[in-house]
Amino acid sequence: MNTGLDVFATLHHLVQRAVACLPGAERGSLLVCARRRLVYRAAVGLDGIVPGRLHIPSDGGELSASAPYGPAAAPEAALGPRVVPAAAWYRAHLPGAAASPGWPPEGASVLILPVRLFGAPGAYLALELPAGAPPSDADRAPLDPIVESARAVLERRSLFDEKAQLAQELRLLEDVLSAVAESVDLLELIETVADGIRSVQTGPRWSAIDLAILEDGEGGDGADARRTLRVYKAPRRPLTAYWNNVRDGALAAGRDLRVGVTFRSGMATGPAAQEAYFEEGIRRRVDGIAIAPIDAAALEPYIQRAVAAGIPVIAIDSPPVEGSQASLYIGTDNRAAGRLAGEMMLRLLPQGGVVATQAASAAVSNARGRLEGFREALAGSAIHVDAPSENHFDAERGLELALATLRGRPELAGAFGVCSENGPSFAQASRALGRAGDLKLIAFDLITSTVAMLQDGVIHAAVVQREYDMGYRGVQILHDMATRGEEAALAELPASRFLDTGVDLVTVERTPFSTALSDHLALSAARRIANRKPDAADRGRGLELLVIGMAERESLVDDERAPVSEDSLLGRVLRSCCSLVVDTTSSEVERLGDVAEARFCGARTMAVVPLISRDAVLGALVLSSAQPAACSPGDLALLERVASVAAVVLENARLLSRIKERTRELEALSRRKEALLDTIAELSSPVVPVARGVLVMPIVGALDAQRSGRFIDSMLREITEHQARVVIIDVTGMAVVDASAASHLVQAARAAGLLGSEVVLVGIAPEAARLMVEQGLDLGDIVIRSTLELGFSYALGKTGGQLVYRRS
Repeated sequence: MNTGLDVFATLHHLVQRAVACLPGAERGSLLVCARRRLVYRAAVGLDGIVPGRLHIPSDGGELSASAPYGPAAAPEAALGPRVVPAAAWYRAHLPGAAASPGWPPEGASVLILPVRLFGAPGAYLALELPAGAPPSDADRAPLDPIVESARAVLERRSLFDEKAQLAQELRLLEDVLSAVAESVDLLELIETVADGIRSVQTGPRWSAIDLAILEDGEGGDGADARRTLRVYKAPRRPLTAYWNNVRDGALAAGRDLRVGVTFRSGMATGPAAQEAYFEEGIRRRVDGIAIAPIDAAALEPYIQRAVAAGIPVIAIDSPPVEGSQASLYIGTDNRAAGRLAGEMMLRLLPQGGVVATQAASAAVSNARGRLEGFREALAGSAIHVDAPSENHFDAERGLELALATLRGRPELAGAFGVCSENGPSFAQASRALGRAGDLKLIAFDLITSTVAMLQDGVIHAAVVQREYDMGYRGVQILHDMATRGEEAALAELPASRFLDTGVDLVTVERTPFSTALSDHLALSAARRIANRKPDAADRGRGLELLVIGMAERESLVDDERAPVSEDSLLGRVLRSCCSLVVDTTSSEVERLGDVAEARFCGARTMAVVPLISRDAVLGALVLSSAQPAACSPGDLALLERVASVAAVVLENARLLSRIKERTRELEALSRRKEALLDTIAELSSPVVPVARGVLVMPIVGALDAQRSGRFIDSMLREITEHQARVVIIDVTGMAVVDASAASHLVQAARAAGLLGSEVVLVGIAPEAARLMVEQGLDLGDIVIRSTLELGFSYALGKTGGQLVYRRS
């Protein structure tokens, strides 16, 4: 038996051996220490003592409150084997067991053997003995290798769990940090944080995770009590996590390549929504479309229309029809993935049995391919595969179907969840009906709930697609087609026009035929980094791509505004800037408003962690769980790390918002300044028609290149409008006439000459004249007069007029 593949079965087998080895033993169990309590991980002979079956894992009562911290009914068992009365043991450590005639047996006892994990008592093997003398050392001797085997199994699983948790923590922190792009959507931030925390911290089973943010500008040291919070409430469970991952990959590629990416999701009940999105893309003339076709045949005409319009189309996740005009299919070889799942089921059920299946929809080609591959792998074996039930992409219906299947078919030995939500549906049903671990379960894809069920041993293995890669590679290849040409991009891809992104077979522990969960998470992160092409960032500017997914991406995040209450746990945290974890039934906090509300909703543990950036509190993470003492010091440390990163994201988002607002203000000021400068320029270079065919244009201030262009344009326009033969340019008000200004004046004279008009320059000051001579400036053939009056007289002479008034 491979212990890494089925820990439940391994531990159950060890307890069976222990019961068989100890003379007279009738019942046995293995309980593991977890958060100051014991948890049943295997049991033999206890079904029927509690109502129905004993669920595995299930609560096994408290540990002793004082040293040596052994089981409450036998604290000294932490130091070595102990024998206690069966009635006392079951009363303390089998919650829900009811006394009945003949049970517990009169005079029966329980032998408690400690299992030391990493040098300290971490589990206990409990074996019920009939009335009589306690077992001798010789009787206990065969149990020693069994205890040692249990130690090895549990230590090995603990190491893999710890490694997986570290990998998940790193992935969570990376996901939160990735929110620092051009802006951050707080709804997406709380979804990312909540989803990540639930996947990492499976022990607390957080029922509610909220992000309470102080309105911008209200952070500080907590002195001001009249502040307003905006509270974002995360959904109780993630929806369509698979398509969220596809979307994240597509948008990440868009950011890396500087490409505009629009992600749309069509309802999985039919192709109509996808057809509408195709119409939108064709109308907008996007530069490329990636589509996960719900109904490939129905969508093919739209693919053909897009291609005819010069828009390249590729399929992702689900293949197009045979002979489609889509250039490429990026996805999974679903038949091969199904065979992989079938081969794993053969290992889990070597004796055979009946296996149930559930799919999102048997009409979707992906599901058909997986089921066909699954049956191919099991052909000729003792395993019979039932026809699939269909949840039609509805997780709640999937759970109802799974419960009905397990209740109606108690002989079922295994189950295969064909699509991402189907595996968790079977897992929840098996746990609810006491079949967890006993029902051999294989899931598809690694969504948050699948990770938790894997670590609990309820799901035995998962065939994991690389959906993030599908979204990323889809955008990347469309970008290449748009920038390099379709033929050049396709020349580097397989001739089959099918790009297989591959799958991973994931179990909690590493086996010869599967990847450990921790290794998979690390490899997944490495692939995301390897996909990126930062050197191509500038080539995609201005491109717009459309990605159309299959399932609707919904957000059930609620947000509401509320004042900060001093009479609340949250208010205390915001004032003190310190994390608090409380028991909601404690007399010290039971009257606090938010604690009372959480207790009313069934919470026993409440944790509030502040978001602090640069010594200012921005808000807090608020979590609650129905479990008592749910948040360990290690859990709190992770929450504080997540809160620290989220605070950086939030502060950056606010800073970017302020920068954008300030930029808009500066742009408005700049526009007003330009308008004012234009007005000043017009006033400083007015055009005055003083006589028929004569214009006067005074210049005030400096004549730079920009102003010279406007001056010449205005002069030429007025010459044409007034049929002017002479333009008198008065430079009396110019600050300086240097080489640059002289050049601009010569250009003006030449331009006027081309329209048949002559320029007369007047008002050169003595200092300017001396400077022009010293610098050797040449004004060419421009007529020069010392005063405006003399210039006007010259102009009248040229136009045949006369001066009728002379100032004395």
